Amino acid sequence: MKYETKLIWILGITFGFVFFDRNAAAFLMPFITADLHFTNQQVGLIASALSFTWALGGLIGGSVSDRTGKRKTTLLVLIVAFSLCSVISGLAASFFALFAARLLMGLFEGPIMPICHSLIVLESDASTRGHNMGVTQNFGSNLLGSFVAPLVLVALATAFGWRVSFFLAAAPGLVMALLIARYVHEPKAHVTHDPTLSAERNKNGMGPLEMLKHGNIWVCILMCIFMVSWMVLGWAFLPLYYTKVRHFTNGEMSILMSVLGLSATFFSFVVPRLSDTFGRKPVVIIFNLIGMLVPLAVLQFHGGVWGLAVLIFIGWSASGTMPLLMGTIPSETIPPRYIATAVGLVMGLGEIIGGVSSPAIAGWAADQYGLNAPVIMQMGCAIIAAVMALFLAETAPIKSKRLVV
Repeated sequence: MKYETKLIWILGITFGFVFFDRNAAAFLMPFITADLHFTNQQVGLIASALSFTWALGGLIGGSVSDRTGKRKTTLLVLIVAFSLCSVISGLAASFFALFAARLLMGLFEGPIMPICHSLIVLESDASTRGHNMGVTQNFGSNLLGSFVAPLVLVALATAFGWRVSFFLAAAPGLVMALLIARYVHEPKAHVTHDPTLSAERNKNGMGPLEMLKHGNIWVCILMCIFMVSWMVLGWAFLPLYYTKVRHFTNGEMSILMSVLGLSATFFSFVVPRLSDTFGRKPVVIIFNLIGMLVPLAVLQFHGGVWGLAVLIFIGWSASGTMPLLMGTIPSETIPPRYIATAVGLVMGLGEIIGGVSSPAIAGWAADQYGLNAPVIMQMGCAIIAAVMALFLAETAPIKSKRLVV
């Protein structure tokens, strides 16, 4: 098997188990709230806690891996650490204990995506960069973290309790650490297979402040803020909305939440590949707008579970833009040897401002005005992100070639 392909699948599945653990608290929250009696605001704070340290971890860990070049070693340490944090989550007996466990987990999980993207960029051809980064970030994370996780975790929680679900969620990460140790190697040099990205722009050092001089980095940060909010609000509050407002059973809720993962898994191939063919900008604009369909369907569609599932499947295709704005567009804007730093910057600010503030605000709003409030906020986030995408400068190699001709 070609090393590039092997790398994509190993890192993609690894990131899948990162999201399996990250999303576990949301899928188990109906069980946790019944046991520990959390308020909606506390539910939002649990989501915010992980987003906050995820962002800090991404900012710090991405920069460290770029400076040291020890991407594989750093990755292995982080994977083992976050897996153990899942066990700690299962031991929590109060809001503050679970809050602290999720803070710790986010710190270890945050650097993983920037490091994975840096490994992919350094091994990918320019013509397939968007596809490779999209599959790495979205395929495993959504197949395992959003599709398999709610089905498996809710079933385990129903049969054995929510704590057992957290304990068992730790095992897959340790397995992936063994596979990375065996099959992934450190890149030999800070170069890529795309000569247009590895020559002149690689000569000088570049820190986060230097990156902020590029307009695309700012646009990606702003889009990331609102699209991270869009995703986190869905993960954190849709399970509660389905069970408390729509009065679906826990089993029906788990099916509807698993549709998010099924959709994102499918569109992890479709959206980045379309951007390789038609350009990053038009694809991001269109699919961000499609993201409005999720909250619209949840609020306005009053048919059965399967009809709602179809609409959610289509609307969640907007998740396919996340690898583009977090990884692909920044990697085509700044030197690729600094991609982990760039991804950490975009993701970090998006998580701190969007992922931390939005669920906390939405939780307060839900306590004051009902669970409709977080869903309405989610719709606003998709609209704003689509408008922000209008200000992107196109970076797709195929568009550059057409302009040259």
